[in-house]
Amino acid sequence: MSGWLGKRKWITITLFLLPTIIAILIFNIYPILLNSYVSFTNRNKFHPNPDCDIFLTNLLDPLCWKAFEQNAPRGIGQPYTLAEPLFSNYDTLMGKLFQPEALIAVLLLLITFLPLFGANYLGKRQDRKINSQISKGMVWVIGFLVTIALFFLLNVPEAISKLMQTGDFIVVVFRTILFVALRVPLTFVIGLALALILNSDIRGKTFFRVVLFIPWGASSVAILMALVWQFLFRQQGTINQLLDLIGINGPIWLNNPILAFGVVVLADIWFSYPFFMVSILGALQSIPGELYEAAEVDGANWWTQLSKITLPLIRPAVLPAAVLTSITAFQMFGTAFAITAGGPIQGAGKPGATEFVMVYAFKQIFQSQNFGRATAFAVLVFIMLFIATLYSLRVTRITKGAYE
Repeated sequence: MSGWLGKRKWITITLFLLPTIIAILIFNIYPILLNSYVSFTNRNKFHPNPDCDIFLTNLLDPLCWKAFEQNAPRGIGQPYTLAEPLFSNYDTLMGKLFQPEALIAVLLLLITFLPLFGANYLGKRQDRKINSQISKGMVWVIGFLVTIALFFLLNVPEAISKLMQTGDFIVVVFRTILFVALRVPLTFVIGLALALILNSDIRGKTFFRVVLFIPWGASSVAILMALVWQFLFRQQGTINQLLDLIGINGPIWLNNPILAFGVVVLADIWFSYPFFMVSILGALQSIPGELYEAAEVDGANWWTQLSKITLPLIRPAVLPAAVLTSITAFQMFGTAFAITAGGPIQGAGKPGATEFVMVYAFKQIFQSQNFGRATAFAVLVFIMLFIATLYSLRVTRITKGAYE
């Protein structure tokens, strides 16, 4: 009887979980398998329809399934097959990454940023010491100074230039990471500053909260608002017209790679800072005022209160917001595509100056219709983000409480 009750328990659990398992298989596992398989094929606008005589194609591609075979659209080109050589899509994307010059450039970059990892490790050890001659902040300052020194001594700009000549994957991912590295800290600083102001005793706080939250509401129609930003920075746009009034000949913002990149960063910061502001404001209001009163009695100044009380106590709210913001920034599409369409173009067959990950994937699929290369690119990005996510979970310990 007890054996039957045990089996019944497991059958009940399985039946409850079965819809979720089926949904995961259909909407997660199957797309990953299909995407991975297509990345090894020559599928493009010249080879759009499948060769159903190949076992894996017949198994994975819905166009080969009996239920859809009669109504499946067929292209006029030859059926797609496995690429020759098999890794040609990956080889095109990675290019010269595994050649000696590129590997040496990667090694120089790792050596340059190694002091920051050392500062992170030593900083954690300094926190455990009660009487420490060197503070955690001093450890980070030394780490930054050593990194800056290595940056120039090892000629890192030349190493980055060599990496940017390897292939599309490195170029697109590097620019996307640079965008995230600029956008997220600046968004945090602006959100923190505004949250501190709104949390203080100022008149009209409700009005300012509504006004400062407007950009977040406008992000729901990001494409339309991004077109407004494009109009502002056109050659004859509002910004240049204002500069003309004071006798300055404005630049062609969206035709200059650096300026166009800056415009996209500025526009996306405008869309995103309210999220940080609201998250930090909620965390600030949960901090007891007695802590600040006790700090003032002990003679702590504003910076000491910010670094020793405010920032540590809002950390549980800021870390998830920072991770989520980093993910959305990495996947950013609408703002860049509406303002610059990935441009300005820097050469035939080369990604544009603002052609980030999602913009590049969109162009490969809907403009070039190079499905094999686009799916190979997606596989590489998936592997990179999976590793980065595991590392971020280990560093931030966001999910630590869920397993205790």
